[in-house]
Parts: sequence; structure tokens; C-alpha cells
Amino acid sequence: MKNKNLTLGYYFGQHKLAIFCYILLYILAGACSIFEIIEIANAIELVTLSNFTGAITTFFIVVGLIFFKRICWYLTGLLYDNYSVKIMAELNSDLARQTFKLNSKTYSNHDTGTLVQRIVSDPERVVEKFADMVDIITDIVTATIMIIYITTLNIYVALILFGLLAVGFTLEIFRVKHKRRNSKKVRELNDKINSLTTEIIRSEKDIKSLGLENELSKVSDENYKSYRKAIFKKEFTDTNFWAIRNFIIQATGILILIFAITLMQADKSLLTLASFMIIYTNHDKLYGLIWGVGNVLNSVVDIKTSTNRMFSLFDEKEFVTEKFGNTKIDNIVGDVEFKNVAFTFRDYEYKYDKKTNKTTEKLVGEKRIFEDLSFRIPHNKTVAFVGKSGSGKSTILNLLSKMYDVDSGEVLIDGHNINSLDKETLRKTFSLVNQFPYIFDMTIKENLLLANNNATDDDIADVIKKASLEEFVSSLTDGVNTKVGESGMKLSGGQKQRLAIARALLRNSPVILFDESTSSLDNFAQNEVKKSIDELKGKSTIIIVAHRLSTIKDADIIFFLDEGKIVDKGTFEDLFTTNIKFKNMFLAENIN
Repeated sequence: MKNKNLTLGYYFGQHKLAIFCYILLYILAGACSIFEIIEIANAIELVTLSNFTGAITTFFIVVGLIFFKRICWYLTGLLYDNYSVKIMAELNSDLARQTFKLNSKTYSNHDTGTLVQRIVSDPERVVEKFADMVDIITDIVTATIMIIYITTLNIYVALILFGLLAVGFTLEIFRVKHKRRNSKKVRELNDKINSLTTEIIRSEKDIKSLGLENELSKVSDENYKSYRKAIFKKEFTDTNFWAIRNFIIQATGILILIFAITLMQADKSLLTLASFMIIYTNHDKLYGLIWGVGNVLNSVVDIKTSTNRMFSLFDEKEFVTEKFGNTKIDNIVGDVEFKNVAFTFRDYEYKYDKKTNKTTEKLVGEKRIFEDLSFRIPHNKTVAFVGKSGSGKSTILNLLSKMYDVDSGEVLIDGHNINSLDKETLRKTFSLVNQFPYIFDMTIKENLLLANNNATDDDIADVIKKASLEEFVSSLTDGVNTKVGESGMKLSGGQKQRLAIARALLRNSPVILFDESTSSLDNFAQNEVKKSIDELKGKSTIIIVAHRLSTIKDADIIFFLDEGKIVDKGTFEDLFTTNIKFKNMFLAENIN
């Protein structure tokens, strides 16, 4: 059954009363505009008949209509501010929650800009376009009523206006067609520059340290130029269509003026001065009618496109989510086992077909990582996986924590297949400390409390000490209440690692995973992090993916991987003595 949250009707329906009042007030404001024009015409007619008392009375009616119309517009503004913010917030929240459900492979197959646009920009565009449509449709109805009214004043003038409508609608159909194509290109390039800009901001230090400013500036310039060119093409095409349309409308105004004067000269009964004033001052309603119909079509397309983009996040084919079982286990001890695991990394390309309203999937590459991988790790043991790059070390951690799903075989925790475990059990079982842990723009204490919001100050002080952060934290003026900046920019690499380890300690997970967690650190920082890891030994199952072999000398078991297979295992001394490849890796690492 279709999820009710996958329709705009669900989100807008939560605020139907406010939206109904919003539309009603817009209709009332439009009606006031129509009667305002008619009453002004009546006032002019009364003046020409020297009925000044009636003209003054009509004038006050016009003032009342204008005042009431302004009140309606003011109230629509208040209502829009109220319901639009709530709808956008609800959409943003639900879409963001959905991204938390996506598996890691899905993230790797989509750039950041695409996800950000769908979560943040598309909901805003949908709500704004809905409001635009209400406004435009009201203008269309008002313009239509005025044109009908004009036909009652003089049928010949009406025929001229209808001819203009036919020409205008034809032009508008072509304009919308071109704008739709150009807008699609603009949005694709916008996604691209958003992703690029995010990457540049996040990698600022690497860019500077590698002297890549000029190269990245060139790449940025090329992308921004392409984006600006696409915008220019879109706006240029629109401007040309508008110029032609405006010229035709202005020319029609002159034609009506000449025709009306001719009629009045021939016979004043054919067209009175008041009727002429109404016709001439409102012939540009055609502009609003033609423009409005085109923009309603445009808004419908924009809403449909944005809606499809947003809700495609719920499309399991393109945005694959994590799958969990129903088994809940309260006391995981941390026995880990891989049984005959096979896994292939596949890279897909996705394209959305607006005609079929479906996303197509194309396999663009694949690599077999494991064929028949088996091993067992007893609880509370410290083990390490070593081997050259690409041997599958990090993939083991991703499969174990269910970031990736196996093709076949089983991954077991305490004898339970991880596919059978519920989300809460699985999440509580593992803590991951990777090479570049993400530290949030909060205080040190707040970052730690994310792992366990029930932790006491004593708990926090304890993990800070065990993570070798005590000396650093005590040197800070605000101590644990010091803000660390976005991505922990105020911390060194080693301090980030140790803070991440403190988080893992505070979670008290039965299995803690370290993925290349010391490879980017200097020797001093590496030793400090190693001390922190040693604090965990014997208290949790520790699995380390190691780049630096010197950090795993005290591991209980070391698995040596080569091309997706465990070719050797043992203690550090065992492998150093019997495995020449392992020995050479260690010696190469320690050559000065």
C-alpha cells in the first residue's frame, strides 16, 4: 500500500483550513478588483451625466472595495507565512529522516548537491509555486471576467482581443516548452555546483596544503560559467518571448484606441466614453491572462518535477534503504563470525525519465571483493585486519556494521545473522571510529552526549581520561564546554580521533571498529590514540583495520588479507616470523 506521506496532498491536507482561507481571501480580493473597475466605470458614466452625487457615492464604494482588498491581501500574507513554514519544515524533516535510512552504497552513488536540493530546495519550491498558482489563477479569473465584461460593451473590440488571445497563447506554449527544457539544465548544473562547493569548503585545508587553489579555481570557474550560461540562455529566451508578446499587446492597445475613436466619431451610441475608458485601461488584462496561463503550466511542471525529486528518495530502486529484522537482543557480548561471505561492489548510474515518471538504473561497473570469506572473532578480543589497499579490509567493517549487505553467506553476532536483528540492537552493538571522524559544531561535552545523553559529568570525565584527552581539555578556558567548530576544525587530527574514541567509550558498545584511525596522524598523536585503544582491550571486541602495523603489535589475532582472502593469521610475532609479506610491510613502514 502506498505510503500516505508520499503525496503532497498529505502535507497540504494537514493545513487545509489555513489553505482554504488563504484561497478564499485571494478570491475575495480578486472579486474586489473586478467590482472596483466596474464601479470606477459607473462613476465615470455618472460624471458624464452630471450626476455628481451618485458619482461621489460610487467613489466611496470604490474606496471601500480597495480597503477591503488590502485587508484580504494582508491576511493572505499572514496565512501563507503560517502554513508554508510548517509544510516546508514537515517535508524537510521527513526527507531528512529518509536519508538516515539510506545505506552507504546509496550515498556513494549520489552527490551531496543532489541530496541537499531534494531535502532543502525542492520543498521550498513546491510551496512557493503553489502560492504562485493561487495568485496567478485568481488573476486569470479576474482577467477572464473583465474580458467577458468588455465583450458586453462592444463586440467588435472583443473580436480584436480574442484574436490577440489566440496569438498570445500560441507564443506562450512555445515559451513554456523552451523554459521547461532550459530550467531542467539549470537545475542539473545547480546540483553539480552545490556538490562541488560543499566539497571545496570541507576540503579547504587539503586544497591549501597541496597548493590546489588554482586548479580548483579553474574547475569552479568552468562549472559556474556553465551554470551562468544556462541561466542566461533561460532568461534570454524568456526575454525574447516577453518582448514579442509585449509588442503585440501594445500594438493591440493602439489598434483598439484607433478603432474606438473611429467608432465614437461615427456614432457615440456604439461606444460611450466610459466604455472606452474601461476597454482601453483593461486591455492589458490580456497580458496577465496569457502570461498567467503559461505560468500556471510552468508551476504545475515545476511542482511535479520537485515532487518527483523529493519523493524519489523513497524509491527503493534508486535510493536503497537499510533493511533490518525483528529480533531484539538486550545483552550482546560481541562474538563475531563471517560464514562463506561473498560480496561484489557495484556502481550504478540513475536517470529520471519525465515521460514515464520512472527512474532507470544502469550498471556502470562492478568489482568482486569477497568470494568465500570465513573467520571468527571471540568476544572481548582485539583483532586487526592488514593487507595492501584494495584487499577488502574496510569492506569487512562495512559488512559487519551492515553499511553494505552481503551477496551471499552470513555475518553473525553472537550466533545471530545480523539481517535478523532489529535496528536498535544493531546500532547499539557497534561503534565506529574511522580515519576522519565527524565532529559536530558543538561543545566537547555536547559531542560526547550524542553517544549517550544519560551520561553524567563523572562518566564524561572518565572517558576523557581514558581517551588521553584530559591534559588537552584541562588546558582549555571553558574545558568540556569549549565549542570545537564545524567538523571539529579547532581540533587537531589526533584530538579528533581521541574525541571520537571517547564517544565510543561512552556508548559502551560490545564491538568497537577502528577503520584506519591512526593512518593520518603523526607518531606522537598515533601513540596517544594507541593508548586510548589499549584502554578498551578486554572490555569490548575491538576490530582494527590497520595501515600502520606498529599500532597493532598488541592485537590478540591479526588477519592478513590478500585479494579478498585471508591468507594468514596469528599474533604479530607469528606473522613477523613466518609471513615475508607482513614483515616487509612492517620494515618498509619503519624505514627512516
